[in-house]
Amino acid sequence: KYPKLTAVGAWRAGVGFDFDPKSTTAYGVDGRYGGFYTQDDIRDVVKYAAERHITIVPEIEMPGHSTAALAAYPQYSCTGGPFEPSTTAGIFNGIYDPAKEETLQFLAGVIAEVAPLFPGKYIHIGGDEVPKETWKNSADCQALMKREGLKNEEELQSWFIRRIEKIVNANGHSVIGWSEILQGGLPQNAAVMDWIGGAKEAAGAGHDVVMTPTAYCYFDFYQSSNHVTEPKAAAWGGPLTLDKMYAFEPMPTNVPPELQPHILGAQGNLWTEQIPNLQHAEYMTFPRACALAEVTWSAGEARNWNDFMRRLRIHVRRLDELNINYRHSAAQ
Repeated sequence: KYPKLTAVGAWRAGVGFDFDPKSTTAYGVDGRYGGFYTQDDIRDVVKYAAERHITIVPEIEMPGHSTAALAAYPQYSCTGGPFEPSTTAGIFNGIYDPAKEETLQFLAGVIAEVAPLFPGKYIHIGGDEVPKETWKNSADCQALMKREGLKNEEELQSWFIRRIEKIVNANGHSVIGWSEILQGGLPQNAAVMDWIGGAKEAAGAGHDVVMTPTAYCYFDFYQSSNHVTEPKAAAWGGPLTLDKMYAFEPMPTNVPPELQPHILGAQGNLWTEQIPNLQHAEYMTFPRACALAEVTWSAGEARNWNDFMRRLRIHVRRLDELNINYRHSAAQ
């Protein structure tokens, strides 16, 4: 329905992030870096995953982290652009204008096209790291806040998320979003991915929560305090060593027993802005994924670091057989 999302938003000028351009092959015929999945590609991915008892959850970021989409359709922003997909990390003012009804219609069109491709319960709508100054400086947004009786921009985000939830629900799915969707009030049926806090508050209000705190669950963090020994990775965090990940307790200590069923589990995050290829992605994932899997799928009293390391020495042979790249020093 919106072909510029793949023709424009799916590409950037180069690989960026100070990477060697030869470290990736994801270039179009015009030399731009990027790419996209067709709907048939997604159907194949979903089918492949389902055969392995894995549910794919799509994430469509809104109202922030939307610079690439707004590079394609700047009319749905507060400023009108221009925007371009960035080759550096950051939080940019490429955010949607909730005061324009056509913005909601655009996102409804995207969701209506995406939802049938994913049979799982959730559609992730992001909601994190929204630079509110953009809305503070928007006459349209300020007028909307006055009309709707919204006291601040956090309540404006909540108003926006509630509108989006209705669209997602109408397409047979439920909303899940990052911690920030708690700001200004959480939609009735939404679930939360807690990366910066809010699990107890969300569970206390009857919402399901997936634990994914930065200190324990970010696979793009350095794996050692000696960065010189590591390939280029996410220099903004870490170290997140194998033993630290194994020490993670997914159930927050401040959640009372009657609310603990709302804590669904945990998620490891591998953001790939600074990861140019599959081999590097595997290096950042393994063997830390083995530690997080055991933490989330085992009772606390059953976990033993020394026993885990003994079994890991056997498990990495499986990784070798599968030709999966991993950080060898962490598994020795």
